[in-house]
Amino acid sequence: MVEDATFEEGGEAPLRLRAEDVDDLSVIASLTQDAVFPASEMTWQKKQRRFAILLNRFRWEDRTAAERRGRAYERVQSVLVIDDVLKVQSQGVERGDQDTIMSLLSISFEPGEDGTGRVILTLAGDGAIALDVEVLDVTLKDVTRPYVAPSRKVPDHPE
Repeated sequence: MVEDATFEEGGEAPLRLRAEDVDDLSVIASLTQDAVFPASEMTWQKKQRRFAILLNRFRWEDRTAAERRGRAYERVQSVLVIDDVLKVQSQGVERGDQDTIMSLLSISFEPGEDGTGRVILTLAGDGAIALDVEVLDVTLKDVTRPYVAPSRKVPDHPE
């Protein structure tokens, strides 16, 4: 039986965050670490200059409360949107198999000239997506209620 968790149980409202500088981006990066998604949930809307992913993110912000209360860890579906994207490149990303499950390890920013730069999404398995942007404009928004993490475990990265 699948149990649904609630935002009320976690004592948290759905996240709605925006990053316009590197410090803001580091907060979003920490909250999306170990998010998983099928390749079919990535989209680049070239005319709108928008790249988006529907993620199943681990609720890092709820980890301590879950441990303190002895309840299951949670995930939540969130939309990660990068706006003002001029170009998208990928490495080690299988584009043909839309059912491939990807895991987001980190998000970083390499500044360029006059506010431009490159947002890099590093994926497990040596994959990466590079987004050349006119300005840093990244949004993270929870779009579903939290649910019990299927693994019931905290993501782990053994050395």
